[in-house]
Amino acid sequence: MQLKKIFLLLVFSLLSVVAVAQKARIKGVILDEFQNPIENVGVAVGDAGTVTNSTGFFILEIPAGKKVTVVFSHVSFKNYKVSVTLKPNEDFEFNPVLNARVEEIGEVVVTGNSKKRIEGVTTIDPVVIRTIPGANAGIENIIKTLPGVYSNNELSTSYAVRGGNYDENLVYVNEIEVYRPFLIRSGQQEGLSFTNTDMVQNVDFSAGGFQSKYGDKLSSVLDITYRNPRKFGASLEASLLGGSLTVEGISKNQKWTNITGVRYRDNSLLVNSQETETNFRPTFFDVQTLLNFNASTKWQYSFLGNISQNRYNYEPLTRQTNFGTIDEPIALVVYYEGQEKDKYLTLFGAGKAVFEYNEKNKLKFFLSGYHTQEQEYYDILAQYRLGEVDANIGSETFGDVVYSRGIGSQLNHARNDLDALIVNAEVKGFHEVNKELQIEWGGKFTMEDIRDRLVEWEVIDSAGFSLPKPDLNYQNDQPYNAYVGPLAPYQNVRATNYTRINRLSGYAQMNYRGKIGAHDYWLNAGIRAHQWQVDADGVPKGDSQITFSPRVQFAFKPDWEKDILFRISGGLYHQPPFYRELRDYDGVVQTNVKAQQSFHLVLSNDYSFKMWQRPFKLVSEAYYKNITDVNTYTIDNVQIRYRANNEAEAYAYGFDARLNGEFVPGTESWFSFGYLKTEENQDGKGFIARPTDQRLKFGILFQDYMPNIPNLRLYLNLVYNTGLPGGSPSYADPYNYQMRLKDYRRADVGFSYVLKDEKIKSEKSWLKPFTDFSLGLEIFNLFNNQNAITNTWVRDVYTKSQYGVPNYMTTRVFNLKLIARL
Repeated sequence: MQLKKIFLLLVFSLLSVVAVAQKARIKGVILDEFQNPIENVGVAVGDAGTVTNSTGFFILEIPAGKKVTVVFSHVSFKNYKVSVTLKPNEDFEFNPVLNARVEEIGEVVVTGNSKKRIEGVTTIDPVVIRTIPGANAGIENIIKTLPGVYSNNELSTSYAVRGGNYDENLVYVNEIEVYRPFLIRSGQQEGLSFTNTDMVQNVDFSAGGFQSKYGDKLSSVLDITYRNPRKFGASLEASLLGGSLTVEGISKNQKWTNITGVRYRDNSLLVNSQETETNFRPTFFDVQTLLNFNASTKWQYSFLGNISQNRYNYEPLTRQTNFGTIDEPIALVVYYEGQEKDKYLTLFGAGKAVFEYNEKNKLKFFLSGYHTQEQEYYDILAQYRLGEVDANIGSETFGDVVYSRGIGSQLNHARNDLDALIVNAEVKGFHEVNKELQIEWGGKFTMEDIRDRLVEWEVIDSAGFSLPKPDLNYQNDQPYNAYVGPLAPYQNVRATNYTRINRLSGYAQMNYRGKIGAHDYWLNAGIRAHQWQVDADGVPKGDSQITFSPRVQFAFKPDWEKDILFRISGGLYHQPPFYRELRDYDGVVQTNVKAQQSFHLVLSNDYSFKMWQRPFKLVSEAYYKNITDVNTYTIDNVQIRYRANNEAEAYAYGFDARLNGEFVPGTESWFSFGYLKTEENQDGKGFIARPTDQRLKFGILFQDYMPNIPNLRLYLNLVYNTGLPGGSPSYADPYNYQMRLKDYRRADVGFSYVLKDEKIKSEKSWLKPFTDFSLGLEIFNLFNNQNAITNTWVRDVYTKSQYGVPNYMTTRVFNLKLIARL
């Protein structure tokens, strides 16, 4: 009996081994025609099946030794079938590309790429981002050409959207929120954008009316997804401004993927084109990596890491700025002593885990940390002459100051140090109830620990007569009468802040698709909640505060011949104060600053059509914002100084339009227009223009090639913005300085000679390893326009006059560029 059991056990084991041996595996990544991964694609062989995860990856066991048909299916794409015969235990990699399903609704064509269109999201092709020229090329360079987006500084990645400021924009990379440095006061110091363009797979941008799943900011969302490699690849970019190297690969068993990028940038070429002669070499360096691990069909893990270091060593020498009128030309001549040394070191790491219980239920877990150490040290003495310029052509002193109206000096000092640590823990859930209804939710805990020392002062004198701080209310009529008031710096800010903020936030939203007769509609409704409390040493602990933000989106597609979609979105949007918003003009943290609140309403029209037998789209949006508990501020270059007292109310309204399509066959270009008006009312004094009240905006992004020389490509990036309110002295009352800077006009053009890419093949042996190889020439500020970002204010003690002398940005600059990809 015992021998019989052993015999049966051996037979059973042998059969099991044979059964296992008759299995094989097919795996891969499924992409759409735009090379984006497709989630929830059904992969089936008979009754066995699986679905792709968020990266488009799948793995499925199939019978070995016989011919089987694998079916790939998705509601938004055409079914795809392939017949394979695999050997036992064979791993077969197959990466199909699915084409969008085309469904006829009368004469209207609806494609599978309609979800972002319904949400009012603008999608930007990464190829466009990499090719369009700009002094600070990258995603933000392209964002600035979109309607409703404004920026007057080509050296900064900061941008303002529909009346908001630089701090009101959300930025996500792989669903993880990223942060900007805190102490930046100049676009020249900012350096590299967090986002590495060569690692990007998908870019989505929303200028307002966004869903509850996005965080608590008032203006916009930039949602970036990094690429998940499918094979080994590398890219190199080098120019006179620096370079980058990106390497990507996948493990033999298809479970591990990695993409790593290294960037270096030197802005000397740009900043040395400005009026101030300097010994100046600002350098920026960073390393980013994205590591993915597909543990199983249910669990996927990833890690995103970044190390960035910016160094800004500035030693100004001389400057001459000519301004005034043709009849009365005036110049400011400045001689400098001293230097500025700034340094920013940031470390960022984020882990992400995705658990797919089944094709209809998914959980995501996030843990991230951001640590920044920032230093601003400077002592700069500026001795100036303000006078009349010799405008007589042919004169030996033509262009020189021949009569001085005023002579003075200004000494600026700072010893600012900041150390900030931000930790986030988050969970998100997605549940598909049926094909018409999906539920999303999430919860997040944030801990912020910030240590800040602020020491800044400024001393001003004119011809030896010291100018005291304006708010001392002492009469100063030197040199006619001696000044008898206290000696005090013109500006003096000193504060030491140790601040801790704990936050809890969460959201829940639903997506529903339905029909009204033959017409389609989509509804998204949700709510966010945010609770926080500020604890700062030396001041009373802040109150526990909480906000609720209901948001709704409704899209309607009528059953018409024309492909038109209408959208309406809105709700309450809150911005609980971040550290910068808690710090007042004196640098002291105010622990009970309220969240700014804005009621948004956005009406949109999306019209897709064909012109010249090529696809085009016209998107137009009208918007209105009513903002309360406004935390007013002033802008000095790109540094924002808040009053931290919620003393105002404001509004913004406007209209945006963008026409994009293939103006030249095979290339995407667009034309943008925006109109904006935004005003604020501080303490009932009356409405005045906000610092971001930029009335008109025109943007053009254009690509072209020469039919007779297809290797030669042209790229044009053109922006025109009307002048911003601003240029007033630091800490000034904006009600006393309602002036505007000159209009911002800039055109950057690039020429690229392509030796090899997807369209142009080459038989040259040295080009065979490359998939893309090109040489380029870029001309920044093609028409050499003088664009001012702020004013330098100088004072004449005799006439009691103050002169706003423009601080001009970069002039025309030439750059050479090499791009190579494997």
